[in-house]
Amino acid sequence: MDQLTANYLGRAESWLLITILLYFLMNGAQIFETAVVVPKWTAHPPASLQFLADRHGASLKNFWILLHSVHEITFILAIVFCWKLGAVRNGLLLLFALHFAVRVWTLAYFAPNIIEFQGVAEGTIGASDLIRRANTWKMLNYLRVAFFVAISLGLIPLYLKLVALKPVF
Repeated sequence: MDQLTANYLGRAESWLLITILLYFLMNGAQIFETAVVVPKWTAHPPASLQFLADRHGASLKNFWILLHSVHEITFILAIVFCWKLGAVRNGLLLLFALHFAVRVWTLAYFAPNIIEFQGVAEGTIGASDLIRRANTWKMLNYLRVAFFVAISLGLIPLYLKLVALKPVF
């Protein structure tokens, strides 16, 4: 630990803090979307799916792609800059693996279903059993958001560990 400089610890702290702040921003957007937007489009499918239509609805695809991309880049940079800090690095690797698992679930289940729901709203595809599927999506989304919030909260003890390593002048 003696070979670590204040500069190294400062960069590690900065990237971890940026990652935490972006995760909290993402959590806030997810909680807002879950509390306000999701109930609107799941209320009475297929009519309520119009809320998702790109031409006049609330398509948030670009927002989520950008936010997740920036956040995941900063998460990887936090891991890189904390690499020499064993306990912090290992915690970050564990949390990133959990985050990655939830992202895979998002890309495998949530994204394709939203795309299909948008297609129904735009009249480009038909779908059956919409009420059950929309309600399942909504209930699983509560779980997904809770996982993301829990993962982000797991970053806080790692940040506190890192801050405790910095020398006090």
